[in-house]
Amino acid sequence: MIDLSGLNSRQREACETIKGPLLILAGAGSGKTRTVTYRIAHMIVNLRIPAKDILAVSFTNKASMEMNERVAKLIGPRRKRGITLSTFHSLGIKILRNEIHHIGYNNDFTIYDSSDQLSIVREGLKNLKVDKAAFDKKTIMSKIGFLKNNGITADEFSHTEFFDPDDAYDVATEHVYHFYQDKLHFYNAVDFDDILFLCVKLFQENPEIAQKYSQRYKYIMIDEYQDTNGLQFEMVRALTSCHDNLCVVGDDDQSIYAFRGADITNILNFEKLYNNTKVVKLEQNYRSTNHILTLANKVIVNNKKRKDKTMFSDNDGGSPPLIWACGDSDHEAQIVIDEITKIQLEGKFLGEVAILYRSNTQVPPFEDQLRLAQIPYAIIGGQKFYEKKEIKDLIAYLSVINNQKDELSLRRILNIPNRGIGSKSLKDFLERASEKKTTLFEIIKEEAQGDSKRAHSLKEFVDIIHKYRSHFQTMQLHQALSSLIDDIDYMQFVEKSYDSPKIVARKKDDVRNFIFSAEKFSDRFKEEAELKFWLERLLLADNQDRQNDSDELVKNEVQLMTYHSSKGLEFDMVFMVGTEEELLPHKNTIKDGTDIDEERRLCYVGITRARKRLIMTYAKERKIYGKNIKRNISRFFHELPKGAIKEQDRTSFGHMSEDEVDEYKSNFFNDLLSSLDD
Repeated sequence: MIDLSGLNSRQREACETIKGPLLILAGAGSGKTRTVTYRIAHMIVNLRIPAKDILAVSFTNKASMEMNERVAKLIGPRRKRGITLSTFHSLGIKILRNEIHHIGYNNDFTIYDSSDQLSIVREGLKNLKVDKAAFDKKTIMSKIGFLKNNGITADEFSHTEFFDPDDAYDVATEHVYHFYQDKLHFYNAVDFDDILFLCVKLFQENPEIAQKYSQRYKYIMIDEYQDTNGLQFEMVRALTSCHDNLCVVGDDDQSIYAFRGADITNILNFEKLYNNTKVVKLEQNYRSTNHILTLANKVIVNNKKRKDKTMFSDNDGGSPPLIWACGDSDHEAQIVIDEITKIQLEGKFLGEVAILYRSNTQVPPFEDQLRLAQIPYAIIGGQKFYEKKEIKDLIAYLSVINNQKDELSLRRILNIPNRGIGSKSLKDFLERASEKKTTLFEIIKEEAQGDSKRAHSLKEFVDIIHKYRSHFQTMQLHQALSSLIDDIDYMQFVEKSYDSPKIVARKKDDVRNFIFSAEKFSDRFKEEAELKFWLERLLLADNQDRQNDSDELVKNEVQLMTYHSSKGLEFDMVFMVGTEEELLPHKNTIKDGTDIDEERRLCYVGITRARKRLIMTYAKERKIYGKNIKRNISRFFHELPKGAIKEQDRTSFGHMSEDEVDEYKSNFFNDLLSSLDD
């Protein structure tokens, strides 16, 4: 039996409500993952519901893996077997792999990443016969993604409110969208947005398939429901077409992804859409002190369109949050790093210190001061491992081995390593493929039949692809990958690509780490570790999943990140820097006159990242485009009742002792002299 006595009364109520629609409003730090995992364990062990009947969907691979591990720990791997713990996109891929032939694709489709997508957009603009430089490819790609996430096809775009015939970008987007989808279909490929877009299309055009999956998954749970978009909403509706056993977990106060298409009305209107919904509020916070939660409650209560809840904690310790008024951005960075220096001298772990900001433009002064103070730091959200050139080269090889219609990957690797295939030859191949209405790979196979040196080189390439199509079916992933790297002399290619021995060593380490990641994948998934499945996991890495996050956050380094990146994380000490008008809320929100509520929710998320200590800062003056502009504290703190938060003016020495003033002045002049010497 699973013992639920360790849960609080509200958590237990949520666990024991199984039938019908359930909305769990889980405030920040309220133990929602614990609640959801105990609910799953209770269903399987205590109620004897078959594991295969349960579907639990989260937004990131990291969250899905954590839930998987916690459930396994509670009930054991054997009992857990059969349950589907997945992200939306992984679930979509699983369904499309089985059913996509119903809407005209082959089941062995490839998933294109952002660089592949932009390549097609570039071709589309060229086909439009316009000056490519006149249009930003990323803007058009973003527009196409927006349309897909709103369920709008290329044919429908010009008939919607989003199309303006006098807008050159809209006209270009309409043409490119048609070209883009035609190319994807020809390559038997889908992009990230297509996964849900096509899944919803599949269900709408084939309701019997939606019913099949609804009958299979009799109990459905959706985590972070406040972040769902229109397509995810339609997907959930289809999956519950045969029943209403739907449990959604979320917090409307932490809905901060509207720019990704998240629709907060999905959670706000849940009770209207599902009759007889039971609502359970998780309001007890196990993360932060009451001082911090009191501030968070007073900030967020000014949002009118929200579910009423008040967070509380049994932890009455810690110090009240502070707001520091600073002179300018350099002064702001200096006093924050001075405070972190004190923490370092006290021997405290720097990995529990975070600097949160609204915009990446705020980072340079903090980096400068951290380097001056010789304090180690990490900026979360840098280049991902799988976006590095060498890794993308190898993934392109794997993609072509898996799907020979994948033209973009084929074009990337055709001359890697060098086979003497230049742009002129490639252009010739592409023209012939277009004339014959066949694939680039088929043209290369034809060309490989000749007697020339180029033909011999191409034959070796074709043989490699065929050889490893077989090897990846019979060998373990890491063994086949290692063999492929040797066969194409890729390490030698890396050596010739860079002049610096240090860079070569680092790039080779990346390749070895890629092989190691294949080995770890094989160890984890055993007989399921097929090439196709591994490619899906590589290419479906969610934007919210960061490579080696778990490693970064255990290092003794100060963590720097945006508010958006901080969601789901927590730290003993948090500095929220730049809490001023035009940063929080952001100037674009003010300028556009859009709803300010999401910016206030962003502020709330920042506040609730802190466990023990919270310091907010704002600059009275900030240099913008070379001019010193006066700044004002964020309206979110002007709205608070008098005395709700303590403000300290750090632009004067009034708060310091004589010794601290002397030390501050000494450090200031020493730094000044050092900079003059430099």
